[in-house]
Amino acid sequence: HSVSRASPNLTFVPACLPPDPGEVEELQHFVSNSKRLFVMTGAGISTESGIPDYRSEGVGLYARTDRRPVQHAEFIRSASARQRYWARNFVGWPQFSSHQPNEAHLVLRDWEKLGKLHWLVTQNVDALHTKAGSQRMTELHGCTHRVFCLACGDQILRSELQEHFKALNPTWKAEALDVAPDGDVFLTDEQVRSFQVPACQKCGGILKPDVTFFGDTVSQEKVSFVHQRLAESDSMLVAGSSMQVYSGYRFALAAREKQLPIAVLNIGPTRLDHFASLKLNSRCGELLPLIV
Repeated sequence: HSVSRASPNLTFVPACLPPDPGEVEELQHFVSNSKRLFVMTGAGISTESGIPDYRSEGVGLYARTDRRPVQHAEFIRSASARQRYWARNFVGWPQFSSHQPNEAHLVLRDWEKLGKLHWLVTQNVDALHTKAGSQRMTELHGCTHRVFCLACGDQILRSELQEHFKALNPTWKAEALDVAPDGDVFLTDEQVRSFQVPACQKCGGILKPDVTFFGDTVSQEKVSFVHQRLAESDSMLVAGSSMQVYSGYRFALAAREKQLPIAVLNIGPTRLDHFASLKLNSRCGELLPLIV
């Protein structure tokens, strides 16, 4: 995997000080002492690739707008909600799918190759860890690059669906107003109204991105699998997540119960700050490459 090391895009990264040498030393010590490191990443690892997150102070989606992501129940129940979701996603997809991994993704891939990183769990749906070449990995909330049918389960690539959209909407055009964390953009109801959404080509069922929408739950099978990987690990590193979402937070609680040392690297407070062994307030792409 050759990924070019581009300079970071800091548009959606909250302001923070450069890593303190003492902090670098502490994280170095933490990583050196780990033999089987369990890493969990969140939106804060992808902000340096130009993808906004939801919760960062000042620059996250919630700070900049009152818009909220699609809810699972609404997507399942309402044809107009699906039409709105897919119209926005169609416009945002070319840009969203072109984002590339940053230094932090590449470092974690290298740690895996060296046998240091035992398992990586990402809460992100952007495929950047996959693009970086990580393999010992679970995408906790799925991935926007895959689409499946709710009726028959058939899977297709999101890039393939883009071609179906184009064929169904040859004259439809809309300008993106702003890009959201999950790859969609903001459009007006007027723009969305005439957008045609394809059905599953195998059975005519409803197509849904292979991601866990807000209000949905991660499968028990996947949760059990991740708990097994955590049980095999000797320490936990959280990178770029405030851990506000329980689906990820539960693994930190499990690590605490097992008395594993936990390091947190995130700009701003997290739910783990009161029990983490180490809390670092730096950019993932700036601090992680300093660790040998």
